[in-house]
Amino acid sequence: MATDKELADFLASTERRALKQTIFAVRDEDAALDIVQDAMIKLAEHYGDKPAAELPFLFQRILQTTVLDHFRRKKVRDARISLFSSFQSDDDGDPMERIDAQSTSFTASSEDTVSREQIVGMIEAEIQNLPTRQREAFLMRYWEDMDVAETAAAMGCSEGSVKTHCSRAVRALSDALTAKGITL
Repeated sequence: MATDKELADFLASTERRALKQTIFAVRDEDAALDIVQDAMIKLAEHYGDKPAAELPFLFQRILQTTVLDHFRRKKVRDARISLFSSFQSDDDGDPMERIDAQSTSFTASSEDTVSREQIVGMIEAEIQNLPTRQREAFLMRYWEDMDVAETAAAMGCSEGSVKTHCSRAVRALSDALTAKGITL
C-alpha cells in the first residue's frame, strides 16, 4: 500500500508531464489544468491505498477517462448551445500557447538556446497535429515511458494497435520535421 508520502511524491513527479499530455489532447490549457487536478483527486480518493507500483498505470487510465468525460460534456454543451441559439460556437478555440522547454543542465549560447526552443516548439506543434490515438500512444510510450502492455491497457486496445499507432506517429513526425529541414 502506498503511503501518503509516496502518493504525494508520485503526483508531484507526474504533474508537469500529465499537464503537457492533457494540453496536447484538449488544446485548452485551463481545461487541461482542471482535468489533471480532477484526475489527481480521483486517484487520491479512490486508489490512494493501492501499491505505489500501480499508481502510474491507474493515474494514466483515470487521466484518459477524465479527458474523454471532458469531450463528452463539451459535445453535450455544444449541442445545447446550437439548439437554443442561432449563433454557432467557434469550436476551433485559441491555439495552444507555447510550452517552455525544460532547461538543460549545461551552459549553451543564446543562439543554441533559441534554436533548441524553436525545434522543441515545432516538435510540440507536430505532436499536436497527430490523430488522437497516435498522439495518445506516442505520449504514453515515449514521454511517460510506459511499456507496450501498460499503454495497451490504458488505451483499451491491443498491444499490436499500440505498436501500429506509435509507428505511424513516429513516421508522421519524422516526415513533418524532415520537410521543415529538421533532422534529429
